[in-house]
Amino acid sequence: MATPIATSSGTPLPQRLLALAPGLAFCFAVAGLAILVRRATGLAALNPVVVALALGIAWRAALGPTPSLRAGVAYAVRPVLRAAIVLLGLQVTLGMLWALGPGALALAVVVVAATLPFTIWLGAILGVDRALSQLIGTGTAICGASAIVAANQVARGRDEDVTYALAVITLCGTAALLIFPVLAGPLGLSAQEYGLWSGAAIHEVVQAVGAAAAGGPEAAQTGTVMKLARVFLLAPAVLALGWWVARQAGGAAGHVRAPVPWFAFGFLGLVVLGSTGLVPAAAVDLSRFLVPLMLAASVAALGFSTDLRALRARGMAPLMLGVASTLFITLLALGGVKLIG
Repeated sequence: MATPIATSSGTPLPQRLLALAPGLAFCFAVAGLAILVRRATGLAALNPVVVALALGIAWRAALGPTPSLRAGVAYAVRPVLRAAIVLLGLQVTLGMLWALGPGALALAVVVVAATLPFTIWLGAILGVDRALSQLIGTGTAICGASAIVAANQVARGRDEDVTYALAVITLCGTAALLIFPVLAGPLGLSAQEYGLWSGAAIHEVVQAVGAAAAGGPEAAQTGTVMKLARVFLLAPAVLALGWWVARQAGGAAGHVRAPVPWFAFGFLGLVVLGSTGLVPAAAVDLSRFLVPLMLAASVAALGFSTDLRALRARGMAPLMLGVASTLFITLLALGGVKLIG
């Protein structure tokens, strides 16, 4: 009789799949519900990732930990997330980035390169846990929830760190979505400048695009591409953060072993592949459907793993850090837009 295929943990594959199935089914069901809520309401603030997080936390608070779901939930937090980040690469092409021009591309690099270390530095002053500061900084600098859950692969914060960072970034990004359109006129921004500002400063893709669209079609297009330029920087930023985390752990300068986030290379690989024009449009459209679903499933798993008592113990300092980081990137992006004209 044939021997059952075993996984790296030694568990036969059929048993492993049976153990994963309930938790994965739960996470993807929550993700699907979150997407339906977003589509039914039409509210940009109700990002499926945020809704899935809230539903996961609510389930845990109401029913407590469910042992039968544990294996699948743990799987959704990491492998599912990493696959989603890789697929995200199909939505960015080098041609899109080149169309922005050197000044706008430089601005994207500057806001990411300055906001992340600023947030970590200020977090240390405010007494915020280092991993939580790194997650808030990455979410602010790059692309909100996607960046937070990706960065935690190297920051290695607790589930509560990720949940708190997601909550802070969602609150600050939603505030920016509402406030930016009001400020465009008083600041004297043209449609193109307003789009660049929105794309360079606002956290989530959906928030940035929503805010830019309030400035008209030209602003919407410019803001979307500018935001994608920041998304492109996710992989380099995670690699740099991993190296920095290893340095802070006390490794000697010549013997630092940074965790290697292989999914970041997968992301970059699909960006290059998508730029060749060889990827069918149907595959790109499929990624636009799968990525939000997979990210929401992963974050639902995080919510299910979160103990609300641990969140309350963090106090107000991380929220203050998120607000300060948002103000920093907002002013930095505005100055850069004015500079490049």
